[in-house]
Amino acid sequence: MNVLPLSAVLLALALMPATLLARTSDRNKPMDIDAGKSDYSMDDSRPTVLSGGVVITQGTLEIRADQAVITSANGDPVRVVLTGSPVTLKQELDDGKQMDAVAKKVDYDLKTEIVVFTGSVNIRQPSGSIAGERVVYNMRTGQVQGGGQGANDRVKIRIIPKNQGGG
Repeated sequence: MNVLPLSAVLLALALMPATLLARTSDRNKPMDIDAGKSDYSMDDSRPTVLSGGVVITQGTLEIRADQAVITSANGDPVRVVLTGSPVTLKQELDDGKQMDAVAKKVDYDLKTEIVVFTGSVNIRQPSGSIAGERVVYNMRTGQVQGGGQGANDRVKIRIIPKNQGGG
């Protein structure tokens, strides 16, 4: 496994989907990051690029992407862009059930705490799912917006009744 800079570790912390009711104990577990290649600058003059199959694991969290680009300001990450065919995110929820998300691109602005999933997005939890070409998730407010750029892009939402056991 390649040893990565602090900004790459902070990337993985930033991607923790805590507001999706993911397993809260995962934040206290060791984090492992594995990538085929790392291109890192000692200052903020250019982003850190991880490529060659990026795998981030921490507890039950597993993120897989073809590439991760981390932009920093004053030594702290401010934006993380994951791309892949697709990017996948899996994590166990506190109740033991699984949450899965896939998209071609995941763009996380750490300052605004807004995550934008684009390209064949599908986010599934026991309580339901949302799919479309674009899903915007505001971690501060909990607001989720879905849709697409064109007139034919649609969002599909499925809500599972609680009496059906949630999946």
